[in-house]
Amino acid sequence: MSTWRSSNRSALNWALLALLTGGASSCSTDYSTLPTYSAERKLLQVVVEVPAGTNHLQHYNPATRQFEAVRRAGLDQVVEFLPSPGNQGFIPSTLAAEQQTPLPALVLAEAQPAGTVVEVQALGLLTLDDGGQLRQVVLATPARPSQQILPGISTWQGLINKYPGVRTVLSQWYQHQGRPGEIRIVSWKDERAAAQAIQQAR
Repeated sequence: MSTWRSSNRSALNWALLALLTGGASSCSTDYSTLPTYSAERKLLQVVVEVPAGTNHLQHYNPATRQFEAVRRAGLDQVVEFLPSPGNQGFIPSTLAAEQQTPLPALVLAEAQPAGTVVEVQALGLLTLDDGGQLRQVVLATPARPSQQILPGISTWQGLINKYPGVRTVLSQWYQHQGRPGEIRIVSWKDERAAAQAIQQAR
C-alpha cells in the first residue's frame, strides 16, 4: 500500500510540476503588447529591462517572452563603465522606425526589477548615432511622487537647470556601451519632442 501511495504521489508531483511550468510559460506577460498608456490613469508606461545600478545589458524578447542578454560582437554585453544611472527599458506598443524595435526609454529612478511596468512622465529625448544608425531614447521620471528621485522636475529645462551634470553622466554611460567613438550624441531635445517621437512610434 505504501509503495502504491509513494509512486502515485511521485506521479502527482511530476504532473503538478509540468502543469505549473506549462502554466507559467503560457500565462507569462507579453510586455510588447501592453498599451502605451495605462488604462486607469492614462499615463505613459515603460517596461524595465535593465535595472538602475547594473552593467549587464538585457532586452525583452517577445518571441520567448523572456529577458535575454544583449549580445554585441558575439558576447553578452557588459558596459565597462559605471553602473546604469537609470532603469533602461521600452515603451510598449511602439515601434521605432530606425530600429524596428520598441522605442527605448530611460527612467531616472531607483532600481526597479526587470519586468516592472512604471507609469512615467517624459522629460526629454536623446538621439544617438550607434555605428551609423540613429537611436532615440525617451528620458523620463516616474509619475508617482513616491517613486521620484528628482522631485518637482517635470520638464527638460527644469531638469538641466537644477541638475546640469545630467547630460554629461548620460552621455558617458551611453558612449561606453560601444567601442570608443562607435556611439556619439546627436541631440538633446525637450519633452515636446519626446511626446512627438512617442506618437510617431505608435
